[in-house]
Amino acid sequence: MRTDRPLRVVLAEDSVLLREGLIGLLTRCGHEVVAAVGDAAALTAAVEEHAPDIVVTDVRMPPGFQDEGLHAAVRLRERRPTLPVLVLSQYVQRTYASELLDSGDGTGVGYLLKDRVGQVEEFMDALGEVADGGTVVDSEVVRQLLRRRRDPLERLTPREREVLALIAEGRSNGAVARELVVSEAAVGKHISSILTKLDLPPATETHRRVLAVLAYLRA
Repeated sequence: MRTDRPLRVVLAEDSVLLREGLIGLLTRCGHEVVAAVGDAAALTAAVEEHAPDIVVTDVRMPPGFQDEGLHAAVRLRERRPTLPVLVLSQYVQRTYASELLDSGDGTGVGYLLKDRVGQVEEFMDALGEVADGGTVVDSEVVRQLLRRRRDPLERLTPREREVLALIAEGRSNGAVARELVVSEAAVGKHISSILTKLDLPPATETHRRVLAVLAYLRA
């Protein structure tokens, strides 16, 4: 249900044009943007300074443009369990999305995809719903989170599972190739496919190999 009360909003969005557009939209709808920032550190500082009614934040922000905004939102909810947070992003960052939805006292949280918000009224209704303690989650976000909760290895082929098992034993690409009697190039292609199918966050290849091993050990 859309709230009729004016809200004090902290807005975090690294795109200057979109940030200014949201400021204008929120102001026209009777809300006060008490701070509008472009990175996660500034978001945290603004919340500490202004104690807003709600935070609206993007996911990817400087310096890494990965999940800084969402990570900051999760940390803020740990310190302020009742702080309403509405994520407005182009991406579903599954690493922290489920943590955000489980954070705080379980109320006042939302995750919308920018290109799926069809109307201004839809966005404002979501803002009010979250500010009043509700939960608003885009259906695409739900779909992707449910997919993540399934066995992460079910998407791998039998050969990819063999390769991953050998990597988990600490084998090098060359050792895996010798064990399976294939070329190192073939092993490299299998590893690339494994990392893609496991939907691992951006990182160095070495770190992603470690994450892939952890996924194998947890399955």
